[in-house]
Amino acid sequence: MSNPGRFIAEHVKGMPRSGIRDFFDIVQRIPGIISLGIGEPDFVTPWHIREAAIYSLESGHTSYTSNLGLIRLREEISHYVGRNYNIQYDPKNEILVTVGVSEALDLALRATINPGDAFLYHEPCYVSYAPSVGMSHGVPTMVHCNAENKFAVSAVALESAITEKTRALILNFPTNPTGGTMSRQELLDIAEIVKKHDLLVISDEVYSELTFEGEHTSIASLPGMKERTLFLHGFSKAFAMTGFRIGYVCGPAELIESMMKIHQYSMLCAGITAQEAAIEALRHGEKDTSEMRDEYKIRRNFIVKSFNDMGLTCHLPRGSFYAFPCIRSTGLTSKEFATRLVNEQKVACIPGSAFGPSGEGFVRCSFATALDQIEMAMERIQKFLSSL
Repeated sequence: MSNPGRFIAEHVKGMPRSGIRDFFDIVQRIPGIISLGIGEPDFVTPWHIREAAIYSLESGHTSYTSNLGLIRLREEISHYVGRNYNIQYDPKNEILVTVGVSEALDLALRATINPGDAFLYHEPCYVSYAPSVGMSHGVPTMVHCNAENKFAVSAVALESAITEKTRALILNFPTNPTGGTMSRQELLDIAEIVKKHDLLVISDEVYSELTFEGEHTSIASLPGMKERTLFLHGFSKAFAMTGFRIGYVCGPAELIESMMKIHQYSMLCAGITAQEAAIEALRHGEKDTSEMRDEYKIRRNFIVKSFNDMGLTCHLPRGSFYAFPCIRSTGLTSKEFATRLVNEQKVACIPGSAFGPSGEGFVRCSFATALDQIEMAMERIQKFLSSL
């Protein structure tokens, strides 16, 4: 009897499917859903960025580019990161353009993990981090974050998780799914531990433009950190360009070179049309980002107040476009809550358990959804709670 499964690699066999995608397989079968689950902007990519993509095609720009990406785009990235994050990168050899931030993460891990290396990550977190470390034959090691600390990483908790096998730390601030952020002082404390134990930092800052209060600080900008940090960023969230699949990584030339070698043998280069659109976004798109952020902030304030008013404790996220209310008071698990809510009131949110064991007792609700839809969703959730 044929058994194709015998050809599957052992480290892939035990890998769970994404909890987000599994839940959406259920949601897509139910008509009339109000979705608070989707993790992408509800705004269409601004017209001038789309027009740049169209013009690129009309001009016949349909070729491969340099493995590193168009030099014009790398120069714009260098200017953008310099003025917004106070970090200077050489566009010739310290910047690599990737197919979304997901590829940047994959390359960073594959280029730096030796089998058995422990990579720290904070949880609740984006669903890809731990599986990506595992697929690179590393050992994902969780550092728990809690709502009482607004889901920031505790320096004490971080240091207690470090062993002789620990090689790196993955950071994501503002965080998906919690909207947690880190103050400059908190990052300085983390940086001292990182330097003390000679760790690499992989910093995913794709939500950084969507910081609502205070200034976003990149750990790469702190003293002694640029040379041990890979700065990951992209265009999906700040410029509403999810479908363009365009991202980038900045870092020391030696690390960028190692990532580029993997990139050139696997992906070769990011699509030229997306790269041309990204140039336009960096040159003229910051006003669009500011307007979207202002709208997200209005939605954030409404959804957080609504959850707290109905008795579901919810901290005020300082970044991203996610609320992460606690549902423990209902007596339901996060999956039970989300499943019953979608079946009984046709509102979709993501079980916190999809983001790791630390997310149990919470649900993720995206406010990258029109305000009138959020208002209706809050009314339905209130009805659901009243029925319990």
